[in-house]
Amino acid sequence: MGIVMEELFDIIVVGGGIAGCGIAAFLAERARVLVLEKEAHPGTHATGRSAALFSETYGADPIRALSRASNAFLTNPPEAFNIASPLLPRGCLYVASAAQEEKLLAAARNPLMRSAATLLSRDEALSRCPILKPDHVTAALWEPGAQDLEVNALLQAFIRRCRALGGVVRTDSAVVRFDRRDGLWRVATEQGRYQAPVVVNAAGAWADSLAAQAGLAPLGIQPLQRTALLVPSPDGVNVAPWPCVIDIDEAFYFKPDGGHLLLSPADEHPVEPYDAQPDEMDVAIAVDRVEQATSLRVRRVLHKWAGLRSFAPDRVPVVGFDPRSVGFFWLAGQGGYGIQTAPALSQAAAALLLDGAIPGQIADHGVDMAVLRPDRLIPAAVPH
Repeated sequence: MGIVMEELFDIIVVGGGIAGCGIAAFLAERARVLVLEKEAHPGTHATGRSAALFSETYGADPIRALSRASNAFLTNPPEAFNIASPLLPRGCLYVASAAQEEKLLAAARNPLMRSAATLLSRDEALSRCPILKPDHVTAALWEPGAQDLEVNALLQAFIRRCRALGGVVRTDSAVVRFDRRDGLWRVATEQGRYQAPVVVNAAGAWADSLAAQAGLAPLGIQPLQRTALLVPSPDGVNVAPWPCVIDIDEAFYFKPDGGHLLLSPADEHPVEPYDAQPDEMDVAIAVDRVEQATSLRVRRVLHKWAGLRSFAPDRVPVVGFDPRSVGFFWLAGQGGYGIQTAPALSQAAAALLLDGAIPGQIADHGVDMAVLRPDRLIPAAVPH
């Protein structure tokens, strides 16, 4: 048998979703980078199935800081990325029934929500989304700054930038062997063999599985399945100006999408990582909850799908070198916030990997990478 050549890179990124392609776009400015994606196309799983909405009020404090830090990029992308702003006007309406009113009022008193949203009367809420039932909406919060986000446009911009700088993105490249020898990580796929001193774990729902291949105990990153479906809009109604409507308890949400309505029961079912498929019960629950809150009657479902949103136990991303193994860098656990935080998190993670510190313009928004470090989860890690 002949000798199989192993291509040498500075950094190998495993995972071709928004996380892997995002960090690769910034790493490629100063390093030779390879992205390995197991599917035929980048962004097949969580990234490609996101109902992305940009909101600076969404998530815990570390998420909100990363969202604030991403706003400038998304609003006016740097020329080098060759993309128009992927943000589109939408607005978000949080609604509450009489039984939920106190929770909505408490949310309105939160300092961040108070600066971003205003209380609306029932009539004002109904004027923004007329299919809401008057007896279901006692109070509402209006967040005008929430915007739709064109996910694929952002993903493709990261991929183009990576390749323009000499980075390599390879699909159909599932990792079949993975170990570290002689100061290098050696990664084998069915398409080829590669080596690099640093590997970035951007494998999404498979992040803990990849760590296990590297001989590391998992950090408890749990994939949670969420269901979505597309249904026809009411006959003769232009739904395009409607906001995203979210139940204050997150029992459901719906929003316009391409002239139709996207519905979700906002479910979170713990699952093993897999190519997520919608469960008929969750589809039925989504329809029932939206029909209870609105005059919409769903006669048919145009499309249905499911995606995996992966969370660390504290629901905060995991970013940084693993102290248990040289050159193993985590970029995982972004949960439902991976798209809207991608610009800042990608740049910050790349700078942390290369320099050990993040750019000042990101830190100025309150981003503290110390709270994202993987070692916070290692004492609680449980072997497979």
